[in-house]
Amino acid sequence: MDLRKLKKLIDLVEESGISELELTEGEEKVRISRQLQASAANIQYISAPSPAPAAPTSAPAAAEAAPQVIAKVDGHEVKSPMVGTFYRSPSPDAKSFVDVGSTVAVGDTLCIIEAMKLLNEIEADKAGVIKAILVENGQPVEYGEPLFIIG
Repeated sequence: MDLRKLKKLIDLVEESGISELELTEGEEKVRISRQLQASAANIQYISAPSPAPAAPTSAPAAAEAAPQVIAKVDGHEVKSPMVGTFYRSPSPDAKSFVDVGSTVAVGDTLCIIEAMKLLNEIEADKAGVIKAILVENGQPVEYGEPLFIIG
């Protein structure tokens, strides 16, 4: 996909106020999502035949927005079952439930999502190794948003 086209899509997301845009052209798929708290957009570029291109750096506006290109990690996605706030540990000073590289079994606690003042433990629905943690600690999450990749 052309970098100028990607820049236009990023600008469209920024200007329109939408939180997410997904576009598929043949085997190429681009997903641009923006968090309401941050001004930078996250870009997920998936292409079957070739690896993801680097983020555009020549435009002065791109230096300010600094979009982040995320490579697609293969594996089982653990998605958020609710809207709330994501926490990696049971308390701010406690050790995280899991880290990248941790081995988990079905039923192991991966994180906590706080919703309406209730703390909900999210458990692994598949055994394996944590390949990626897709959400930052304390970040709001939406229903169906991928949280972890288990391989």
